[in-house]
Amino acid sequence: MKPHFHKVPSNTEQSFSIRHDIKPNFGTIWHYHPELELHYVIRGEGVRFIGDNVSNFSSGEVLLLGENLPHTWRCNQEYFQGNADLQIEAIVMQFRPDCLGNDFLGLSEAYAIRKLYEKAKKGLIIQGGTAQQIKNLLHSALLASPLQRLIVLLSILELLTESDEMEMITAANTFYQSNEMETVRLNNVCSYTLANYAKDIKLEDIAAIAHLSTTSFCRYFKLMTHKTYNDFLTEIRVSHACRALIENRLSIEFICFESGFNNLSNFYRHFKNVKGITPLEYKKQYLKETNP
Repeated sequence: MKPHFHKVPSNTEQSFSIRHDIKPNFGTIWHYHPELELHYVIRGEGVRFIGDNVSNFSSGEVLLLGENLPHTWRCNQEYFQGNADLQIEAIVMQFRPDCLGNDFLGLSEAYAIRKLYEKAKKGLIIQGGTAQQIKNLLHSALLASPLQRLIVLLSILELLTESDEMEMITAANTFYQSNEMETVRLNNVCSYTLANYAKDIKLEDIAAIAHLSTTSFCRYFKLMTHKTYNDFLTEIRVSHACRALIENRLSIEFICFESGFNNLSNFYRHFKNVKGITPLEYKKQYLKETNP
């Protein structure tokens, strides 16, 4: 999708920003900005779109997004109902690559940080003990003095440069310019898909949402997202199936049809194409990780 440029609010007295959000949802605008973003979800769940990747997110997730990497989080529908008990909560730190000074990254001592920033252009999921240390540092930064906050940022960067507990999110570096009309069009397509993925969405129907002919829509969507609309729809359906599988309340057959697949063999084939394992293997793997 072509994202919308987002200007991160800046404070001339601070070299970078950190905020503690508690609100109904993360919003829905697909956007990018020149700042790197360290994003810790304290509460909330749904589907996130980062570059060419579509995946579930849930409480406890920590991500580092590189400069100009398009992203958005779409909370599950219950987070849009105005229930105060279901508000999302997150700590978000945003900083430009040169926030520590124009010459900082040129120092030989900062070589590992330059490498980290390059990796972050594909997005990084931070896991294990590293994620827990990052969470603690982010909480401490919220209450820190300006100088202490700067030290926390350096501590986070040092921790990330030395960690092997990170996983790439996107398949390739992803950066697009956009205009307002394209932003609205792609957000409409995304919103319609999330609301109707369990139904039989025909290409002519989704093309009408985008106000394009079917042929023009297919060409446009592939150009903007580097994937076909059917691939995108399948990823949304598999993402929903993954969440249902780890909740461990419904049969695989029921999850298949609830997720929008029309038969079990089709479901298994698409699931394995996206996740690399079968639904049953995915479920067993998750249950083993959470109940060792």
